Amino acid sequence: MTQIKNHGAPGGHQLQPATPADLETSPTPSHSLLVRNTTAVLTLAAIALAINQVFNLRLFGTVLDNSYLYALGGIFLTITFLTYPLSLQHRWTQWVDWLLAAIALGSCGYFAITGMQNLSQGWEYAAPELPQLISFILWGLILEAMRRVAGLVMATIALLFSLYPVVAGSMPGPIAGFSQPLSDIIPYHVLSRESSFGIPMGTFGTLVLGFVLFGAALQVTGGGTFFNDLAFRMVGKYRGGAAKVATVGSGLMGSMSGSVISNIMTTGAVSIPAMKRTGFSPHYAAGVEACASTGGVMMPPIMGAVAFVMASFLGVGYAEIVMAAIIPSALYYFGLLMQIDSYAARRGLRGLPTSELPQLAMILKRGWMYLIVFAVLIWMLIGLQQERIAPFVCTALLLVVNQVLPKTRLNLSQLRDLLTFSGIALAEMASILIGVGLIVGAFSATGLSGTLANDLVFLAGGGTLALLFMGALTSFIFGMGMTVTSCYIFLAVVLAPALVKVGLNPIAAHLFVMYWGMVSYITPPVALGAFAAAPLAGTHPIKAGFTAMRLGSIIYILPFMFVLEPALIGVGSWSTILPTVVTAFIGVWLIASGTQGYLTGCGSLGQGSTGAIASILVILGGVAIALPESLVPQANHFMLIALGAFLTLAGVGITHLGRSVASAS
Repeated sequence: MTQIKNHGAPGGHQLQPATPADLETSPTPSHSLLVRNTTAVLTLAAIALAINQVFNLRLFGTVLDNSYLYALGGIFLTITFLTYPLSLQHRWTQWVDWLLAAIALGSCGYFAITGMQNLSQGWEYAAPELPQLISFILWGLILEAMRRVAGLVMATIALLFSLYPVVAGSMPGPIAGFSQPLSDIIPYHVLSRESSFGIPMGTFGTLVLGFVLFGAALQVTGGGTFFNDLAFRMVGKYRGGAAKVATVGSGLMGSMSGSVISNIMTTGAVSIPAMKRTGFSPHYAAGVEACASTGGVMMPPIMGAVAFVMASFLGVGYAEIVMAAIIPSALYYFGLLMQIDSYAARRGLRGLPTSELPQLAMILKRGWMYLIVFAVLIWMLIGLQQERIAPFVCTALLLVVNQVLPKTRLNLSQLRDLLTFSGIALAEMASILIGVGLIVGAFSATGLSGTLANDLVFLAGGGTLALLFMGALTSFIFGMGMTVTSCYIFLAVVLAPALVKVGLNPIAAHLFVMYWGMVSYITPPVALGAFAAAPLAGTHPIKAGFTAMRLGSIIYILPFMFVLEPALIGVGSWSTILPTVVTAFIGVWLIASGTQGYLTGCGSLGQGSTGAIASILVILGGVAIALPESLVPQANHFMLIALGAFLTLAGVGITHLGRSVASAS
């Protein structure tokens, strides 16, 4: 994803467009001028195709959905081969990159042109020789593109799953399926609407593309700086203010960018030095930024790309997903803020001096257009429910306003760079989604997607809690090294149906696997978010990872809370939802306070063994209060609240007793 550097102190930001020197891309910022220009032209063509399809303009006649997706696939696979080169050391390999790019564009172009024949003649089951041959070529190119973008491990997983239907009939019980010859399964992967160019790529073409473009435009025009400055003005003066700024700013940007790593590199470049300057240790500053940026992907209104994919899988409106995600997201960020507040209070860390904070009037003067664009986006998403056209309208509005103002105006070179870096971000996502589609297609071709849910339920002994623990572990493992979107797609096919089958709310089940797929971003040994933040803070990655794990501890229990208590995703009457939400917030507050050893109104919970016992009791009290009553069949909610209050008071009592003993001695 596109990453943009921020320069200067918190109060000294200027909302100016990023220059080419400020923009970094993966894998390298030093692409040749020819590659940059080619990427910009191809990206512009993809945007034109998307606008024509989404707005139904019919500028190129009637374009079938499958032809449209093949055209996008060809464009972004081409960009992938050009911008993720085979080798950075040997110049001769550039010819290989250009050759593979040309073959990818030609192969997808052929299927785009023959889209009607594909549908009318049923090529996915009985393709002629030429489409079969091109299918094999494109299948190999998809795997190579995925290897370049996501790494050898992910490409190998996609390869093995794509070939699984060939040997499915020989597999043991739970993973057995219908076998198909290689000559049939590869064309099926490429030509059917159930595999590479199925739901994941369909969602990319109709929804994700627009929002990635909007996120890139927002960052390049200075949106990241605006939201960071606004966060500094809102919470920078309070104790632990710099860390609270990182939480608020990263949450806002993360929702729109959908990329944990680029979010860390964008907002963390400013927030981490500010945290260190106000007394936070380097590993703590890195942990805060990692947790805050990770949570942005689950924060409404945009939630990166996951919300749109989830809506497609569940067959519900986008607004329904967003409304369900509001309370869990609020609980996560509330827990993070309370941990920061307790940490700062215990160590006497104050906020930033008022003189160093940006003035609200200046922030709004420089960035008022972002508030207008953001308001229009929310209105179109929630009010009009026009999620397909909203990002294109808001991107156009943002660029028009940006070009009118002299201080933020982009020149032609910078507009070219915006297209270039948007194209690289889109190519990265498209290559992964097309590759993940091979896994989805394998389950569809073998019929395993229909039987696996039954087998998982059987292995769990029919127990909901056992299945949830199996699901959490599976989601965590598959989340390692995968993007949130690709991880969710895999789990939505493999695991979510089993959770729904045991009677859990479908949206809650899908949110459960998404949350646990994100856990690996802050949990060692992988902890990609913490590893990205550590160099900015100048600390050891593993130390930052364990700090992030502690700070984000609420994420480990939050999915169990809302999947077992649907009131936490807004299901039920207000008389049920309101008390459940209130007790959940109280429980999260106590858990966060106990984790950091400081309880507001009580002060420090003490040191040594006494402090440890008091902290554990407060944490257990918070868990009891927040616990869904379905977990304890013999107890109702009032009994759990009473138990939680008793445990909390016991912890506070031990703290006071310890102080009395210490003062007496």
